[in-house]
Amino acid sequence: MNITKEQIDELNAVVKVAVTKDDYFDKVETILKDYRKQANIPGFRKGQVPMGLIKKQYGKAVLVDEVNKLLQDNLNKYLTEEKLDVLGNPLPKQQDNFNWDSEEFAFEFELGLAPNFSVDLKSKKAITHYKIIADKKMVDEQVERIQKQYGKLISKTEIGKKDDVNGVFKNEAEEIDNKTVIEIEKIKSKKALESLLGKKVGDVVTLNTKGLFKEDYLLGSSLGIDGEKSEKLDIEVTFTIEEINEKEPAKLDQELFDKLFGKDVVTSEKELKERIKEDSEKQFEQQSDQKLLNDVTEYFIDNIKFDLPTEFLTKWIQMTGEKQLTEEEANEEFEKSEKGLRYQLIEGKIIQENGIQIQFDELKEFAKGFIKQQMAQFGQMNPKDEELDNIAARVLSNQDEVKRLSEQLMSQKLLTLYKEKANLKTKEVTYEDFVKEVYG
Repeated sequence: MNITKEQIDELNAVVKVAVTKDDYFDKVETILKDYRKQANIPGFRKGQVPMGLIKKQYGKAVLVDEVNKLLQDNLNKYLTEEKLDVLGNPLPKQQDNFNWDSEEFAFEFELGLAPNFSVDLKSKKAITHYKIIADKKMVDEQVERIQKQYGKLISKTEIGKKDDVNGVFKNEAEEIDNKTVIEIEKIKSKKALESLLGKKVGDVVTLNTKGLFKEDYLLGSSLGIDGEKSEKLDIEVTFTIEEINEKEPAKLDQELFDKLFGKDVVTSEKELKERIKEDSEKQFEQQSDQKLLNDVTEYFIDNIKFDLPTEFLTKWIQMTGEKQLTEEEANEEFEKSEKGLRYQLIEGKIIQENGIQIQFDELKEFAKGFIKQQMAQFGQMNPKDEELDNIAARVLSNQDEVKRLSEQLMSQKLLTLYKEKANLKTKEVTYEDFVKEVYG
């Protein structure tokens, strides 16, 4: 077998494969002899069917199968040995005069080659790396929420501005009959607020659903209906008052601190606020890091310029899907996937040039850390190493999970690299300002 490459241009090449009789003959003969031993053909004893009949019946199918296997194996070997960085897979060229009755065959395959480009991690323009801080307002609000959450309920006779009210919403036409608790502080409608304030247990108040709450999602949950339906709802409902409670905030004392963090971990209001600030900012790091990763990715895609073998890739998309696409459909698919393909190439170059690898041991430790976080959410704060090892082994036996965790770990490694080597400028912002600046 002889394989040669014809370079069309920097991004396209044609590989020619010449197959001679010596390449396939012995293998085909061996398979046909095995067929003969097993063949059950009327008029002949098993194993005594004439070889000529076996060749006539099975010869061409076996030949085609073996030649295709030879092609696949040797073409892959050639691409590896020649270190050809191909995009997609080799596409066989149509040959109008091809004849399987010949003893020698010539095949041609089109190749799309990866472009040659360089990646400079030090961008000319600095990329913003947000450091999200928990400001005094946020910390104070969190302290208030904690005090309210752990506070005591005090029964009241009349509704006040800061009370929680148990009651039942009803509307026969819309089949609404739902028991709920509403927080008066979350009522938006001034008319509704006026109707509720001063009312007593047993009173029935008629309210309009439109603009009732400060947060739109509260209407659906309060009425016991689908959120999408509640968005369009503009009706009157009755609310029967069953119970009125005021929440007395919990005292900021050692009993509360121990409930929150364990015995004597936090011993003062100052330490509580410091802990809240620290924990909040740790959570914000994930959002900040994801934003940085997205921004670096976008920067590279927009600023690292290289050509792609567009015609080849469009043809490859057209020919290799579950169903063959029209040229127009293939062009649309290429346009959708081009940005992702460009980043795959850029990321691959960064990984290669910086020697980034994922070892199984570190993937296992990464999986154990992920499992530990999930267990902590269900109150299991100190799982044993043996338990984590067993769960990690089960997780890593699933190839889909291995792929997902490997991608997450690789993103983490790339993020660490960007923090070390990219041109970044740190910008401190409150969470509120971060949301405004990033999401508009």
